[in-house]
Amino acid sequence: MLELVETHGCHGGVQRIYRHASATIGLPMRFSVYLPPQALQAGAPRVPALFYLAGLTCTEETFPIKAGAQRFAAQHGIALIAPDTSPRGAGVPGETDSWDFGVGAGFYVDATREPWAKHYRMYSYVRDELRQTVLAELPVDGERLGIFGHSMGGHGALMLALRNPEIYRSVSAFAPIAAPMRCPWGEKAFGGYLGDDREAWRDYDASELVTKLGARFSEGILIDQGLDDQFLANQLNPDVFETACRQVGQPLTLRRHAGYDHGYFFISTFVEDHLAHHARVLCR
Repeated sequence: MLELVETHGCHGGVQRIYRHASATIGLPMRFSVYLPPQALQAGAPRVPALFYLAGLTCTEETFPIKAGAQRFAAQHGIALIAPDTSPRGAGVPGETDSWDFGVGAGFYVDATREPWAKHYRMYSYVRDELRQTVLAELPVDGERLGIFGHSMGGHGALMLALRNPEIYRSVSAFAPIAAPMRCPWGEKAFGGYLGDDREAWRDYDASELVTKLGARFSEGILIDQGLDDQFLANQLNPDVFETACRQVGQPLTLRRHAGYDHGYFFISTFVEDHLAHHARVLCR
């Protein structure tokens, strides 16, 4: 059962925040939804949808407030769904001690290490429960879904898409953590949530997955990366992902932009291109 928290008219459609009791997480979860005007017409067919995964410290409200994507979603007739970035209120000791682990930093993995394993199950939440809830309650076409994200969420989008191409037909990312096993953020998160066995980490690393699974998106993957990004040198590793894609023949468009950093001014500049990239696949 969805609880409507707020709703706003936006570019002919509606921007909403929902809350629901999550069986996967074991706690209430919130997510945002933009429904384009095409989804609000009486008797209209279900619309395609994009799931957006946000980065560290963000919530379900960050993307709809800052990215300016609704204008382009309305033009293409695509719904936008953005979940929160972690459980809230789990009461795990230390979960609010640092900004890059715990609350606001679920890393879209299913934790196996205690005490995180009970509630920190963002992979299954996004892939299964959130998707199934959206399809059951909203006018979204389950055969036309894509996924994209930023930073930690870019990692999540690439990883979820590569592991589940039968669910997500298109994928893109802004400044993703593209090889988390090789950077401090990823090592901290994977070690904390998954334990010390680095082999178990490979299932959540996009560069490792594309090497193992091969080319899965013939329409290509789009990544935008700012060259003035303060995290580029030691956290993001787009070159590692680019090399892995080249080795297996996975089409990739990796665009590097001088003068752009890691934030939402960068995202808002290129979000139109990302909506067009997904629309080419989802709106045929």
